Amino acid sequence: MGALSKLCSCNKALACCIGPPGTMSPIGVRLCVGDLSVVIDNGIFQLTLSKPDGIVTGIQYNGVDNLMEVLNREDNRGYWDLVWNAPGGPGTFDVIKGTDFSIILQEEDQVEVSFTRNWDPSLEGRVVPLNIDKRFIVLRGSSGFYTYAIYEHQEGWPDFSMGETRIAYKLRKDKFHYMAISDNRQRIMPMPDDRLPARSQKLAYPEAVLLTNPINPDLQGEVDDKYQYSCEDKDNKVHGWICFDPPIGFWQITPSDEFRTGGPLKQNLTSHVGPTTLAMFSSAHYAGNDLSPNFRNGEYWKKVFGPVFMYLNSSWDGSDPTMLWEDAKVQMLIEVESWPYSFPVSEDFQKSEQRGSVCGRLLVQDRYIDDEDIYANGAYVGLALPGEAGSWQRECKGYQFWTSTDDSGYFFISNILTGDYNLYAWVPGFIGDYKYETTITISSGDVIDLGDLVYNPPRDGPTLWEIGIPDRSAAEFYVPDPNPKYINRLYVNHPDRFRQYGLWERYAELYPDSDLVFTVGESDYTIDWFFAHVTRRAEDNTYKPTTWQIKFQLDSVSQNRTYLLRIALASAALAELQVRINDSAVNPPHFTTGLIGRDNAIARHGIHGLYWLYSVNVQSDWLIEGDNTIYLTQSRSSSPFQGVMYDYIRMEGPSDFD
Repeated sequence: MGALSKLCSCNKALACCIGPPGTMSPIGVRLCVGDLSVVIDNGIFQLTLSKPDGIVTGIQYNGVDNLMEVLNREDNRGYWDLVWNAPGGPGTFDVIKGTDFSIILQEEDQVEVSFTRNWDPSLEGRVVPLNIDKRFIVLRGSSGFYTYAIYEHQEGWPDFSMGETRIAYKLRKDKFHYMAISDNRQRIMPMPDDRLPARSQKLAYPEAVLLTNPINPDLQGEVDDKYQYSCEDKDNKVHGWICFDPPIGFWQITPSDEFRTGGPLKQNLTSHVGPTTLAMFSSAHYAGNDLSPNFRNGEYWKKVFGPVFMYLNSSWDGSDPTMLWEDAKVQMLIEVESWPYSFPVSEDFQKSEQRGSVCGRLLVQDRYIDDEDIYANGAYVGLALPGEAGSWQRECKGYQFWTSTDDSGYFFISNILTGDYNLYAWVPGFIGDYKYETTITISSGDVIDLGDLVYNPPRDGPTLWEIGIPDRSAAEFYVPDPNPKYINRLYVNHPDRFRQYGLWERYAELYPDSDLVFTVGESDYTIDWFFAHVTRRAEDNTYKPTTWQIKFQLDSVSQNRTYLLRIALASAALAELQVRINDSAVNPPHFTTGLIGRDNAIARHGIHGLYWLYSVNVQSDWLIEGDNTIYLTQSRSSSPFQGVMYDYIRMEGPSDFD
């Protein structure tokens, strides 16, 4: 170990071991530990962490003394946090502060430090019953730092639930004004001050405000809402902020989804006004309590979240600062290709040689479409903890590993942590979920070839008619233009037009006197089927249930045979969908889902939440030759945000194979 890379135990001034900012240091990574601070410097940037808390209090880079918001308290700059509660108790927001600091590795090429907080019975009721070890890594020559954490609930410890855990970074509002999430989702953002009462108007929930007097007058009349910038985890690899003077980018890169909960379609927050950047690991957003893990009966649990990479870049030649986004995407690809990282010291983070892989081919068998098996092109195939078919979307304690099939249905899932899994899949264009019935045990070095797997999607008879596309999204249906009073200009003429505020109110404006009626063979679901089945606001500002109608013709009815109505839902929020056939008043209805869903996707500008599939047996004596009507009633109506989004509806005739 070189002398200059040894621990500098200075208690007051930390500058003794800090080189000039923004310069490449030939002496590698340097560490300086004081009474209250830990500073790591690799000559490119300087990271300051509070001691023993492990809060990111400062990042010095490219001539800027601190990229973090210096107006905030030190414990409100860069931190790990979680929301937890004892069974039946209120939720507690906890900024995770370590109580002990240690140096895990100190070499010229790498420094890794740890901030731990261990639980003991004297803390019961006051602190979440977890041992938490937060780690930070700085590598030589790397323009950024890595962080990960190990959570452990030991056997016999108190029960609790965890609503959320994440990392939050609060950047300087005088520097970072431009936010980028994807190629077509980036813009100049409002200031945090713009959300204060003097500059904004509160809307239907606290996250949404109308900017009435923003500091930047170009933003006047726009809505700001952090949920407008949510993203599916499969696409949530890099996001962050750009400072134009000097040109600096601050990016959160997540190279793997394995430690996130809920599968590839789970939606999470990204960056938003603050300027704030988040690394979300577990949350109930767009899912509800189904994705809040409950730890009961003193069960043992341990999980590694991360590492994720905080990447810093800058433009030295005066070129367009927005090109920093392009560079961040390149860096993201490098990080993804490097996964799993070889450098984290913790044995709880398995390296590549310790992991295994699974491959195979998925086919679909639907004799009403093709006499031959169909290649499952573009299917999602993944491993998650053992459970029922489709349970992966509600799984929130273990790891998940997902990929997509190629044109011929082949898949390969690499770098799987050792353990027991089920293999799950779903195929765009087909309803339902596939599960490989045999539990798969992954050992180090395994390459398991499952061969050809055949999915038989739910199907009892020929398609009489269908509405929508079975892709777990309501995006193909009619998404209206927003009310001009409540607009986010980013999403005007944008593929994600559903991210506008207040679209739920547009239903009653489009159908002022009666509810939606869809006529099979005449109506077009891209125009005539509203994307969300919502409530209707009455003149007294209460909300009323709504009933949609599907009208269709039958040339004949097969007596004493069963028809099937398949209803796939893309979202449900405190809803109850009732189905009646040719009798709008029959009570009880022919079918009801009961109260379902808490994903809140309608209010939070999502085009889907959790997936629900219902198969309704339709007796032949409910049907008539000629004109028939299905009545779909969303019966719960205490708020504007209750409702469902449909994914796909299909009417099947009796089986040809009986």
